[in-house]
Parts: sequence; structure tokens; C-alpha cells
Amino acid sequence: MANQASFNWEDPLLLDQQLTEDERMVRDSARQFAESKLRPRVLNAFRNEQTDPEIFREMGENGLLGCTIPEQYGGSGLNYVCYGLVAREVERVDSGYRSMMSVQSSLVMVPIHEFGSEETRQKYLPKLASGEWIGCFGLTEPDHGSDPGNMATRARKVDGGYRLTGNKMWITNSPIADVFVVWAKDDEGQIRGFVLEKGWKGLSAPAIHGKVGLRASITG
Repeated sequence: MANQASFNWEDPLLLDQQLTEDERMVRDSARQFAESKLRPRVLNAFRNEQTDPEIFREMGENGLLGCTIPEQYGGSGLNYVCYGLVAREVERVDSGYRSMMSVQSSLVMVPIHEFGSEETRQKYLPKLASGEWIGCFGLTEPDHGSDPGNMATRARKVDGGYRLTGNKMWITNSPIADVFVVWAKDDEGQIRGFVLEKGWKGLSAPAIHGKVGLRASITG
């Protein structure tokens, strides 16, 4: 029996052996944050379907938002292994909290960084990274789901920009969002992304209540 292999229940895939020291530090820091700041809130948040916007600012203070975004835009400049480890630790507490974080970090900040102008990056990314601003990603529609090819939302070119018409649904963070990354088809049928801001004329984001899951994260 002395030569029998043992099974590591806490790390069944032996992931820890594959990480660098810096990656372990990021993981441990994210775990400490999740356990001390998120776990005490989650039971009440899930039962009462309540989302605390302050969580975004706390995540920002701990470098958990947009951690793959370069430091010049407020991110941490980490690799995607680190991002996955952060998401895993937040998910360990609650999938709703992870959804809040990953929408902000990936679906909002990454498109702005990859495809936005330098002016757009400088305007939005630092405040999204700090959690001062909350972002959402508007793709899914009531009648077409998350299918970009069949989306009905349209972007009509007008003097000074575009006018968007359409509806989105099941959009995480949207009722409390300051920044909306919204997808629409232009007059030629090309899919385009647009950055909208809270308070713009015609933009509303009512909350969806009565969800069975992800109740700690707000959806509109």
C-alpha cells in the first residue's frame, strides 16, 4: 500500500503544479477577496435577489476587473491563466458574482480595448477597471437569443453618428450599468458594436425579477 498513488481531492487535476508563483499569488489574492467580501453577502443576495453595486468598486480596488487589460488603461496586464484563476475563485462562492465580474472584464472591456479608438479606451477603460463605472454587453434579444446573424436590432446612419432601434434581453448588469456595449446590424447588414451611456435618450434597462439562478447578479 505504501506505493499506492494518493488522490488529491482539493486539486484533482494537479493544477497547482502547473502554475507559476505569480499565478498562485493572483489565485490566493482572489480567493481571499471572494471569501472575505463575497461569501458573507451571498446568502442574503441570492435569497432576496439583491445586487450590491459596491462589489464592483471592491473588485476594482483589488485588481480583479479587466485584469488582462494593460496597466496604461487601468488593468493589471495579467495573462489569461490569471483571469481564469480569478474567475474560478469568484465562481467558487457564486456564479452570479462571477457573471457580474466576467461581463465587465471580458465582454465589455475587451471589445473596447481591442476595437475602440484610443479616445474611447482612455474614456471608458480606467473607470471600468476601478469599478467606478459598471458595464453590460447587449447581444441577446427576446426573439433571437444570442444569435448575431438573426439579430433584429438596427443601426441607421444619421448626421453625427448612428440611431439604434431594437430590444435586448437577459443582459447581465444592465439595470445598474453606466456603459452599454450594444450590437446591431447597419444598413448593409454588417454587425457593429456601439458604446452607449446611461441616460441617453431612448435607452432603458428594466430589471428582470424572479430568476431561478444567478440571483445575486442583476439582469435586464
